[in-house]
Amino acid sequence: MPSLRRRVTVWYAVALGATVLVFGTALYVERRQSSVREIDQRLFIEADFARRWLNESYRVYAGQVIRGGEGRELEQAIAANFEGVRDFLVVSDRRGDYLYLNEPTRRLNFAAVEALTALLTPPPAATDSGTIVDPVEGNLRFLRMPIADAGPEVGAVLVAARTSDVSFGPEDLLRSMLLIGPVILLGSIAVGYFLAGRALAPLRAMRDELEAITDGRSLHRRLAVPMSGDEFARLAVTVNATIARLERSFASLRRFTADASHELKTPLMVLRAGVERALTQPGIPAESLEGLDQSLDHLNQMSELVDNLLMLARADEGRATLAVEPCDLRALVADTGETAEMLGEAAGVRVTVDVPPDPVMLPVDASRIRQLLLNLVTNAVKYTPNGGEVGLALADLGHELVITVRDTGVGIAAGDLPHIFDRFYRADPARSRAGDRPGTGLGLAITKWIAEAHGGEIAVQSRPGRGTAFTVRLPRPPGPA
Repeated sequence: MPSLRRRVTVWYAVALGATVLVFGTALYVERRQSSVREIDQRLFIEADFARRWLNESYRVYAGQVIRGGEGRELEQAIAANFEGVRDFLVVSDRRGDYLYLNEPTRRLNFAAVEALTALLTPPPAATDSGTIVDPVEGNLRFLRMPIADAGPEVGAVLVAARTSDVSFGPEDLLRSMLLIGPVILLGSIAVGYFLAGRALAPLRAMRDELEAITDGRSLHRRLAVPMSGDEFARLAVTVNATIARLERSFASLRRFTADASHELKTPLMVLRAGVERALTQPGIPAESLEGLDQSLDHLNQMSELVDNLLMLARADEGRATLAVEPCDLRALVADTGETAEMLGEAAGVRVTVDVPPDPVMLPVDASRIRQLLLNLVTNAVKYTPNGGEVGLALADLGHELVITVRDTGVGIAAGDLPHIFDRFYRADPARSRAGDRPGTGLGLAITKWIAEAHGGEIAVQSRPGRGTAFTVRLPRPPGPA
């Protein structure tokens, strides 16, 4: 899943890119229109100059503005004043034949000259402008103006210019935007990514702190409230209030569990002692003995449940201590293996034990580790059918010790694996408290707590019908124990 920082940066880049695109398009269109207006204004000035000069020449030279010969053209003295016009200029008669082409016009290619002179056939009735496209010369913006006061021969004047001649025209602007725009966009995205990270830094700190609190044993911790007074500060205050309510609820639940478990221990002990004493009395009918046996079994299960609940409640409150001392784990594994062999013999299950030949010393609480191993091998034998096999192995990897309990039993479904260490969770009907496999549903939760209390971890792999493997890793502390 992409992070919030990346999503914010992507949306910022999209918004910035759209803004730059709209701004660039608007600027390009405005510059293009401004260029056209600029050219049209220049062409109008030049055309108006030509019209005024022709009108004045007709008056001064008494109508002698055109000289004859092989071709009809303007008098040399009149045409000389047009050579200073930098744009293309064409003067035509009333039939549409041109009378004069200035020097820039004569340098144009033949097709462009034909296109310009064709615009004066017939002569325009009013001043207008437009654009023609020549493959060689490019876009040519023209303006044509009728002339009525320069005699019966002169009909119109046309001036034209290349649109590319405009200083910093639309094409130059577009080229500049294509070169500079990506650089600006990438730089802005980099700055936006940095600023998004700075803005979201308080949120990352809150996330890290909440990840440390979600283990259920750190509800006393609180989020640091930013001094900015913004939404993050209000979020931190709200989360702290929620954690405080959860802490109170958890504390009440733990106290209730511990108090109830403690209060139940004495009545259960009294009941069990009474049932055991009744079983030793002579002359009890067989049907009464059967009822007393069942009552004793249930009392033992209830006593085990209460003991487990009390231990977990103390562990949650941090009051479950460990009596840690150096211990050879081979002895613990071997003792547990003997117990597993006795259980397996009764259930028709073969048990194997594999331990290293050299001592495996580790500072642990021997009674807790023995409880961990017994929980695992008891479950393995319980859920392995007749003829199956259970393996208990200890391996010394130097930096850590690995204890593995494997079986060829019924296995655990993939959907149940994430929950098997939850309290009172039973994976399937085959593992229900009823039937021939009773239990409290707390054994694996206690096993997990014991492993983590020693700084280790426990993992499970299983396939339905193929068996299950529990792996306990206990780190070896650096230096002398």
